[in-house]
Amino acid sequence: MDRRQNNLKHFVLVAVCLAVNLICSFFASKFGLPLYLDNIGTIVAAVAGGYMPGIVVGFLTNFIGGISDYTTTYYSIINVLIAVAARFLSSKGFFDKKKPWKIAVPIVVFVVIGGGIGSLLTWGIYGNTIGEEVSASLANRIYENVINNPFLAELSADILIDIPDKIICTVIASLALWFLPKKLFPKTQDLSLSSKNVEKISLGTKLILIVSVAVISVAGTVSYVCYRQFREYIIQDKSTYATNVAEFAGSLIDPEMVDTYIAEGEAAPGYLETEERLEYIFNSAESIEYLYVYKIAEDGCHVVFDMDTEDVEGGNPGDIIEFDESFSDYIPDLLAGNPIDPIVTNDTFGWLLTSYVPVYNADGECVCYTAVDISMPDLESSERVFSVKIISMLLGFFTLILATGVTLANIYIIDPVNSLAAATEKVDYNNDDARSETVERLKNLVINTGDEIEHLYHALTKTTQDTVDYITESQRQSEALEALQSAMINVMADLVESRDPSTGTHIKNTAEYVQIIVDQLKKEGIYADQLTSEYMADVVASAPLHDVGKIMVSDTILNKPGKLTDEEFKIMKIHTTEGAKVIDDVISRVGGIKSGYLEEAKNMAHYHHERWNGSGYPEGLAGEDIPLSARIMAVADVFDALVSRRCYKPPFSFEDAMSIIKKDAGTHFDPNIVKAFADAEDLVRQVTEETH
Repeated sequence: MDRRQNNLKHFVLVAVCLAVNLICSFFASKFGLPLYLDNIGTIVAAVAGGYMPGIVVGFLTNFIGGISDYTTTYYSIINVLIAVAARFLSSKGFFDKKKPWKIAVPIVVFVVIGGGIGSLLTWGIYGNTIGEEVSASLANRIYENVINNPFLAELSADILIDIPDKIICTVIASLALWFLPKKLFPKTQDLSLSSKNVEKISLGTKLILIVSVAVISVAGTVSYVCYRQFREYIIQDKSTYATNVAEFAGSLIDPEMVDTYIAEGEAAPGYLETEERLEYIFNSAESIEYLYVYKIAEDGCHVVFDMDTEDVEGGNPGDIIEFDESFSDYIPDLLAGNPIDPIVTNDTFGWLLTSYVPVYNADGECVCYTAVDISMPDLESSERVFSVKIISMLLGFFTLILATGVTLANIYIIDPVNSLAAATEKVDYNNDDARSETVERLKNLVINTGDEIEHLYHALTKTTQDTVDYITESQRQSEALEALQSAMINVMADLVESRDPSTGTHIKNTAEYVQIIVDQLKKEGIYADQLTSEYMADVVASAPLHDVGKIMVSDTILNKPGKLTDEEFKIMKIHTTEGAKVIDDVISRVGGIKSGYLEEAKNMAHYHHERWNGSGYPEGLAGEDIPLSARIMAVADVFDALVSRRCYKPPFSFEDAMSIIKKDAGTHFDPNIVKAFADAEDLVRQVTEETH
C-alpha cells in the first residue's frame, strides 16, 4: 500500500471515529441516558489503526467535548488509556472474530479504567463529595440509602454505570471491526519497543525514553510553575478578600467608643447593634473562619468584638488574649498601630490566613484592629483540585505527544533505518542474479525523508551499485584468467601429446576419473574437511598437468615399444620431479601469487607415483603424508594405464583392471580412495567405454 494512501486512510479513520464518539456522546446526553457512549470510536481507531489513531481519537473526544462542558477535558486520560488498552489487548487476540467471547476481557479492563480510575479523578477534583458526572444521580442515591461514604458511593455508581456503557461500546466497536471490509482500514504503524538483540536497547525504545524524559520534564516544570502561580493567586485573592471584609467591618465600628465597649461590653451604647452588623457580615461572607476586633496593648490582645463559631465561642469584651508565637515579629507594628500585610499562621486556632486592618479615631490614632481569618485547608483543597485537573489533562496530552513523537520517529527514522538494515542484510554478491536483486531491492525502497537518512540511503545505494559493478568486472577478468589458465593447461598437454600420443588421451581420461573420485569422496563424507568446493575444482582442473614432466624425457624412451631397461626407467622416473620443477617455475613467474590449482598440479606431478606403503617414487612418502590430490591421481593414473593400449602391452579388461586396483588397496593405493572409486564403478565404466 502506498504510504500516502495509508496516511489518508489513517486520517479518515481518525475523523470518522472521532465523529462517532461525539455523536453518540451527544445523543446520550440529549436523551438523558445514564451512559457516556464516547469510547466506540476510540476502540475502533486503536484496534484498526494502531496506538496513535486511538490515542488521538480518545484525546480529541474529551478535548472537543470540553468546549460545551470544560470538566470533560479533565477525563481525557481515561479515553487515552482505553485506546492504549484496546490496542494492546487486540495484539493479544482479544478482539478475534472467531472467538467473540474473548471481548469479555477488554470489557472488564475498560470498566476498571473508566469506573475505577475515573472515580479517583472525580474524588481528586471534587474532594470527598459526590461529583457532577453522569453517575452523580445514582451516586447520591447509593450514598443516601446504601453506603454512607461519598467516595465509595461515587466509585460504586461509576462502576455500575460503566458496566453497561463499556459492554455497549465494546460490542458495537467489535461488530464494526469484524464486519467492515478490511480494505477500509489502514496498515497499522504501531509504537515499537522490540529489538532483535534483547541485550541491547532498540532505537525505538531509546526514542520513547528521550521523548518521555523531555515531555515529562516540560510537563513537570509547567505543572510546578502553574501550581505556584495558582497558589500565589489564591493567596493574593483570599488576602484581598479578607482585607476588604476587615475594612468593611472596621467601618461599622465607632472608634471613639472602643474603650467604652471594652469596659462595659454589651451594656455600652450601640454595642449590640454593632455586634449584630458584624455578625451579619461574618455569616454572609464566604470562607471566613473567624471575625474579631482587638485592641493591641503590651499585655496582649483586648477583645472588643469576637464572633462565635460552631466550634469556638468568641471571647467577651475586655478579655485579654496572649499573642501567638507566630505574631512575635509583628507585635511592634501592631503596638504602633501600623498596617501590616496579611499573614499565614499555624498556631492555636489552626492553619489560617489573617488580615489585620487598623481602625483610627478622629485624631488619627489606631484604637483597634478588625481581623478576619480564612482557613488555609480550603486553600489546600483548591490546590489539590487544581493539581488533579492539570495533571489529568497533562497525562492525556503527554500520551498524545509521546505517541505522535514515536509514530513520526517510526515513519521517518526507525522504519527507513530498518528497511536499509533489512535490505543490506540480504546483500548477495555470489552471482549476477543475486547482485542484480540486491541493487534492485535497495532501489525499490521508498525513503523520502528529505534529511540525512535519505542522503545515507542514496549513498548506500550508490556504494552497492559501485561494488556490484566492481565485482562483475572482477569476475569477468577472473573468468578471462581461468580461460587463459585452461588454455595454457591444454597447450602444455598438447605439447606432451605431440611427443607421446598415448599420453594425450591418458591426461583427458585421468581428469574424468579424478572428477568421479572427488565427487564420490564428497558424497560419502570421506576427507570432508579437505574436500571443499574450491579444492575439488582445483584438483580436477590441474589433473591434466600430472604428466607434464614427460616433456623432459627423450622420445626414444617415451615411445619405446618394449620394456624399459633399469637405466631407461631411472630416466623415465624423472618426469615426476621435472614436472614439479616446471610448475614451480610457473608459480614463481606469477609473482608468488598463491594459486590452488597450480599447487595441486605440482603435488600431482611430483607425487602421483608415490605408494601408500612408502615403496613409490620420487620421495618414498607413505600414507597420508602423500598429498590427497596425488593419492587420487595415483588410482586414476594406474587404472587408465591398465585399460589403455600401449606400445608395450595390450589393454586389460575393465573387470581385470578394477580387480587389480582393489587388490592393491592399502599397499599401492589409499584404501579410502579405492573404495570411493569402486563405489562409482558404473560411472567409471561409462568413461572407460567411451574413451577406449
